[in-house]
Amino acid sequence: MKKYLLTLLLLLAATPTYAASQCLPYHGETMKFSVGWEFVNAGTATMRFSNQGESGYRVDADARTNKFFDMFKKVRDTIISEGVCINGQPQSTLFDLEQHERKYHAKKRTEYLWKENKVNYIHNNNAESFDVPAGHLNVLDAFFLTRTLPVKKDEVLKVPVFDSKKNYEIEVRLLKKETIKAPWGERVECLVIEPKLKTAGIFSSAGTMKVWLTNDARRIPLKMTAKIKIGRIIARLTGYSPGS
Repeated sequence: MKKYLLTLLLLLAATPTYAASQCLPYHGETMKFSVGWEFVNAGTATMRFSNQGESGYRVDADARTNKFFDMFKKVRDTIISEGVCINGQPQSTLFDLEQHERKYHAKKRTEYLWKENKVNYIHNNNAESFDVPAGHLNVLDAFFLTRTLPVKKDEVLKVPVFDSKKNYEIEVRLLKKETIKAPWGERVECLVIEPKLKTAGIFSSAGTMKVWLTNDARRIPLKMTAKIKIGRIIARLTGYSPGS
């Protein structure tokens, strides 16, 4: 959608930058998740958000299987996501993924050259360039942006992303409100949203997800599910620190 792309504004030499807290107010936030297949725990994942300088931000994420699942498919994935806040909107600048999944090892680096309307994608030592309008995000930045957006019943939010050599819009819908138990013991009302992905994420393969966000200013993700060929991947928040 045009209100997210901001192409002309971002290309102006005098475009002002804003403090990262003005577009993604999550400095110091740390989230820990238990990730499993249906009711079987498979491993853990963490996300840490930090401001970088006056207008930049960074997300560090990792996913790893536990000792039992290491015997079947050992996973040690790490992600570094970086961006800058422009006119109150996030703009991705980097998505650095290192995958260690059983015998498969890969390094994938995506550089968002938003001033040039281009993206450089490097898979191991193979580099490619794509024409991508400024305003596009990586999937991790899109996740944090979605938490700040006003979702309403019967409306579809569209967030432009570039991921895994694909340029598309994530469609986000509000399904319902539901009360579930938070890791701190309290039952909390959540907004259940459905983002539709066309590429794989840190928790699952491509497809439809459901995310339970607390219905308050923080929009904390308490639970996430994604369908796979057999059953579902389920991520549950087990630890949360709001930071500053």
